[in-house]
Amino acid sequence: MTTPAVPEAWLDRVRGLLASKPRVLLGLVGAPGSGKSTLAEALLQTFADVAQVVPMDGFHLANVQLERLGRSGRKGAPDTFDSAGYVALLRRLRTQAPDETVYAPEFRREIEEPVAGAIAVMPETRLVITEGNYLLLDDGPWRDVRALLDDSWYVETDDTQRREQLARRHERFGRSREDALAWVENTDEPNARRIAASRPAARAVFRWA
Repeated sequence: MTTPAVPEAWLDRVRGLLASKPRVLLGLVGAPGSGKSTLAEALLQTFADVAQVVPMDGFHLANVQLERLGRSGRKGAPDTFDSAGYVALLRRLRTQAPDETVYAPEFRREIEEPVAGAIAVMPETRLVITEGNYLLLDDGPWRDVRALLDDSWYVETDDTQRREQLARRHERFGRSREDALAWVENTDEPNARRIAASRPAARAVFRWA
């Protein structure tokens, strides 16, 4: 599938940040299915020589821990992530030494589990694009994320389209149509409302056409 083009004004915004800082941490936040990952990939393609994507989703708690905590049915809610671990990673990326490689985890949808050390951020990486649902929350360790970002964009699209894309994603990874729609309604949408409440804290709003 072709990655959609990012409008030039937004690319210029990134270029301006890169011109003023040796390393930029750009946060992309939005509801499930809003197109955060698509935007991150498009930016990565544009700034491929200096950029790396580090998704928040790598800090999903493993399924065995969700079962232990009784949270399996709410996977994707704020308390089903290692938020303190995510903040610690961002702090490392802010102070990365010239001879240090920082390794970040990655969430693999095909197994529905995080994989440690799957993403390498090199010291010469100038643009770190981090994307996720809860970058602007005020709860617990999440409240520390905002101050670690140089810029934050709230990503949104048409809600009907977003929910349909989300249901199709769940179907691609093994849920029936009925189960996919139920998960969107009962799990994803309560999270989406909470994320939408954090929208005013973003420094800019990026809306897909």
